[in-house]
Amino acid sequence: MSNSGFTFRRVREEMIETLLDLGIKDFRVLDAISQVPRHIFLDEALWSRAYENRSLTIGYKQTISQPYIVARMTELLISHTNTRGKVFENILELGSGCGYQSAVLSFFSEKVDAIERIKPLVHKSRENLSNLKINNVLFKHGDGYEDWDKQKKYDGILCAAAPRAYPNDLVSVLNENAKLVIPVGGSSQKLNVITKNKDEEIKEEQYDDVSFVPMLAGKSEDGNDV
Repeated sequence: MSNSGFTFRRVREEMIETLLDLGIKDFRVLDAISQVPRHIFLDEALWSRAYENRSLTIGYKQTISQPYIVARMTELLISHTNTRGKVFENILELGSGCGYQSAVLSFFSEKVDAIERIKPLVHKSRENLSNLKINNVLFKHGDGYEDWDKQKKYDGILCAAAPRAYPNDLVSVLNENAKLVIPVGGSSQKLNVITKNKDEEIKEEQYDDVSFVPMLAGKSEDGNDV
């Protein structure tokens, strides 16, 4: 093994220990994150910091979420399941960025529909997951407020950008007992989990204080207008 490979293996193990220390308890999530090389989603200049528990720039005024947030949101999304492997048929991801969260979600769903409004990031995320031979994620350049399949029902929805209030339309495409995990707010944000229970009953819960880029309407062709 090359020195760089050995180094990445060591710091990935340290990252998992950090997530355990921070309270991530679902070993399915920890196992998935341990298998996704975070550094390939970043410019090489940032590789030395790739496994630190911090968000890092991916250009276009966007960031790759810190590993704890990726783990936490994934853990909340699947917490009502208890089997290993692909526990869902379809997941919708909004604000897929460089594809890191998408790669983690690919371990838990037969298919992931991922929407990103910045076109160069769509191309980058496709390239990243192709390099990892992950082929169950479909990336789409679109508006996260409206460009998802209204005819499809999802077993889970994860959003990596913060609207002022969560879009009610998203709840309408959730299956029964499925969750929407989404940051909500402006300068102050909370991680929200909205669960659709039996008879269309909606349960709303709030968790961690978080800091995400705002969820913007529309699409960007080159990322220069964000």
